[in-house]
Amino acid sequence: MPAMSRPAAVQALNRRACEQARLTRDPRFDGLLFIAVRSTGIYCRPICPAPSAKSRNVEYYANAASAAAAGYRPCLRCRPEAAPGTPLHGRSAMVAGALRLIEGGLLDTGSVADLAARVGVGARHLRRLFDLEIGAGPLEVAATRRLHFAKKLLGETALPVTQIAHASGYRSLRRFNAAFLGNYGQAPRSLRRGRAALASHATKAAALTLRLPYRAPYDLPALLAFFARRAIPGIEQVDEHGYARHFAIDGVAGSLRVRPVPGDDALALEVAFPLAAHLQQITARVRRMFDLDADIGAINAHLRSDARLRAGIRRHPGQRLPGGWDGFEVAIRAVLGQQISVAAARTLAQRLVERHGAEAALADGTTVRLFPAPETVAVADLAAIGLTRQRAATLRALARAVCDGTVTFRPEQTLQQFVASWTAVPGIGAWTAHYMAMRALGDPDAFPAADLVLRKAVAVDGVPLSTRALELMAEAWRPWRAYAVMHLWRSA
Repeated sequence: MPAMSRPAAVQALNRRACEQARLTRDPRFDGLLFIAVRSTGIYCRPICPAPSAKSRNVEYYANAASAAAAGYRPCLRCRPEAAPGTPLHGRSAMVAGALRLIEGGLLDTGSVADLAARVGVGARHLRRLFDLEIGAGPLEVAATRRLHFAKKLLGETALPVTQIAHASGYRSLRRFNAAFLGNYGQAPRSLRRGRAALASHATKAAALTLRLPYRAPYDLPALLAFFARRAIPGIEQVDEHGYARHFAIDGVAGSLRVRPVPGDDALALEVAFPLAAHLQQITARVRRMFDLDADIGAINAHLRSDARLRAGIRRHPGQRLPGGWDGFEVAIRAVLGQQISVAAARTLAQRLVERHGAEAALADGTTVRLFPAPETVAVADLAAIGLTRQRAATLRALARAVCDGTVTFRPEQTLQQFVASWTAVPGIGAWTAHYMAMRALGDPDAFPAADLVLRKAVAVDGVPLSTRALELMAEAWRPWRAYAVMHLWRSA
């Protein structure tokens, strides 16, 4: 291998390194690199079992969207849609925010002009930035996202084709069929024929299972332990075998379970939800919650240059960020946890759900209780659950701010914008805002520097650092400060 410390370096598209990865079928590069063959017009994963093409016929792309934009079709054999996720990264804040909005499905119903307006730039300028930073335009990125998710549903579920088209963001069955004919040369139904496991159609209420790949190493036990300590009885259930919860989207209740897949670098997501249109949103939330798309090799390589983090990374190389299912739920629980133990905060959250959570019926008729909505918390009598008057006022102010749009969890926000808006809410300080950004947004650079445990973890001669001194120290950890937080908390 050429002088290259980690697989993420292929983002610079060093051809010699890419060639080595292709010829050795190096799994470390899976999802970080796509190989396009001029003679076939197909792009593949580095691990594709097909015979290696001649070097002169090969081009390399850092993401599937750029390969598709160059006119290549996805391989049916190695299935690019099954590669470990690697979020596209823009160098500018505008492109980064736009990419998060595309991941949330904005271009499934909106236009590039709508997307550009959300990030505060003109549509033409946004297209120019995408071409420069991503190698594909916003529409091409969105089209690749839709196509890959649809192909995944075709191969892994028994959903009817019409529901798959809807779930993947296609506006009509005609467009769905045209996309598959153009990219695979076959109709969607043809790609499913002969699969005995998919012989029967799924019903609207039936659970389906999707494979969610990740890039090893991956410390699932640590994530499950984190979630277990904070699980709200009646809503969440966590043990060493996985995570399960109830939820609601657009007033419709559902349930999910996440569990490891033995012998595979993947998690299994089991979903029971009657509205197929939300499947991609549910999958994206779970991927963020379990931090499945992190380029952990690049993160570890960057952080281990600091001696204070090196031992923790060596012991726990698969450390991930524990996300949250819902932003409002994370925010409420963050405030409940201010200056008290995790167990005490969990008890308060349970009381909040028991007293103010709405009842909902699952598709199988089971009645469950859900986390209360912002509109409910904004007017709730919270003294009865054991909160101080000041803490109750903070929760109501938080809920009102969410209701009137003063604060949001919109994905195009920068970390600085998010923290600034949330710290304007009475009772919300920088620590709470950064904690929310880490868990609700999955922001890899969130850094609650005022945290006493962190300041003790890097103490000098037994004296904890000041918040400002820790912030200065952590500059070298950007843009992965949140991962440093998890390692330092774990070491303490």
